[in-house]
Amino acid sequence: MIHPTAIVHPDAILGRDVEIGPWALIEGTVKIGDRTKIGPRVTIEGHTTIGADNEIFTGAVVGSRTQDRKFEGGVSYLKIGNRNKIREYTTINPGTLEGTETVIGDDNLLMAYAHVAHDCIVHNGATLANNATLAGHVIVEDKAIIGGLSAVHQFVRIGKLSITGGCSKVVQDIPPFMMVDGHPAKAFGINSVGLDRAGFSKEDKSALKKAFKIIFKSGLILKNVIKQIKQDIPSRTSIQTLVEFLEHSERGICG
Repeated sequence: MIHPTAIVHPDAILGRDVEIGPWALIEGTVKIGDRTKIGPRVTIEGHTTIGADNEIFTGAVVGSRTQDRKFEGGVSYLKIGNRNKIREYTTINPGTLEGTETVIGDDNLLMAYAHVAHDCIVHNGATLANNATLAGHVIVEDKAIIGGLSAVHQFVRIGKLSITGGCSKVVQDIPPFMMVDGHPAKAFGINSVGLDRAGFSKEDKSALKKAFKIIFKSGLILKNVIKQIKQDIPSRTSIQTLVEFLEHSERGICG
């Protein structure tokens, strides 16, 4: 299952039925799980661990040294879960400081030329469209969608089931379940289609619409927004998720 032109270090650990395509390069500290497929001219290096049933397509560079100027040597890590699709020429960097890590969860789609920088966390089921770019320390929560050619500032959090329009400039946190777009990105409603696909009820959607108005149209500062949501909207799992996100926002919420 390893093409004769591929270069695989003898210390690399490969699971069962791993496929490695022409001219791929696999370094010695790399671990690759069962049935993962590595395409032509892919480079996997550094202290990188990849789970099972992933597909990594032509020219992707996975685990190459962080581009952070603070890097001063030492061992940092990249951990990738299961069933991810990493498309052509995507780049993913490990953590910057000794012992730090970048983490990609399960079932994510990183389209062509996407970039995940040092110390990022991408949870599960997220989509980064073509040329979507994450700066360092970005967190992308479950099933979030980031549109093509969008750029996300360092330390920003992208909430669960949110959707970011293409070509957006994201400089502040995007709350869960919201739609944002623009330069800089601003919220303009809840992600109604995404919520329907995820099986959310009409009651959930109604509650989130009320929360949207409080967050973005009330003129209240964030701590009072949180207080108002708790006071005015009956507690539901979706509202609890939203409130917890707001309570832990450090960069502030998008406009």
